[in-house]
Amino acid sequence: MIGPIQCLVDARARVGESPVWDAAGNRLFWVDILAGLLSAVDLRSGSVQSWSLPGAVGSIALCRNGDVAVALPNGVHILSLTNGTLRLLVDPEPDQPTNRLNDGKLGPDGAFWVGSMDDRPVKEPVAALYRITPDGRAERKIDGLKVSNGLAWSADGRTMFHSDSRGPWIDRWDFDPVTGNLANRTRIATLTNEEGRPDGAATDVEGCYWSCGVSAGFLNRFTPDGTLLARYPLPVPAPTMCAFGGADMRTLFVTSLRDGLSDAALAEHPLSGGVFMMRTEVEGVPVGRFQIKG
Repeated sequence: MIGPIQCLVDARARVGESPVWDAAGNRLFWVDILAGLLSAVDLRSGSVQSWSLPGAVGSIALCRNGDVAVALPNGVHILSLTNGTLRLLVDPEPDQPTNRLNDGKLGPDGAFWVGSMDDRPVKEPVAALYRITPDGRAERKIDGLKVSNGLAWSADGRTMFHSDSRGPWIDRWDFDPVTGNLANRTRIATLTNEEGRPDGAATDVEGCYWSCGVSAGFLNRFTPDGTLLARYPLPVPAPTMCAFGGADMRTLFVTSLRDGLSDAALAEHPLSGGVFMMRTEVEGVPVGRFQIKG
């Protein structure tokens, strides 16, 4: 069960994505991909701070030193929140000009896992999932993707979930939390538009996978074997990614988009592009911080 759904920030994001909980600062970070904007809201005051970036920002990972790793079209960069400077960590796809980096999340192995997507209108399986290490190495882990998405790990770090929004499927992998090695790929769900194509996701301590059904306006909660436990309707037609946070890790945050919605849909759902929050009965799995070198 989830509690009442509140709009935390009426962000009007073109494509809101990558919510990341900052426990130390009691803040939620998120991005507007197409606007090239990183934002953070203080949960106590409600004040919002934003940083402009020079291109579409697909996802982020918070760093232990207070910086933020940002996935931009030309690679993963480290952004200083203090002075706004960017430095390139690594470009995993210098030979793929029609791709851009998309969904990403810090893994239990300490690496920033980030996938790419075909940025053309007709998607081809030319994208991939990468493991970005703190010293700036990019390891190609999964090939043949159209829109890499939905990264999340179990509480013990031994299971990784991953989706392709244009597959549209969800896979489960055995994961080594020390080395980041993957094994035993298992397809646990293939979803229709009506069921909700899988977008960004998070996991809870019971091992379940919460997937934003971007085409259906639902949050779908799956067991590790792909059994659908619950479908939660949201006040917007296109939720994009969820993340657990709050002092007890029982607050679920959800981003959403406005881009591509019809005038009628926006009139019916004026909060599209907003950031939402709700209470859950189960704790979420916390996401760590990137320990960058130098």
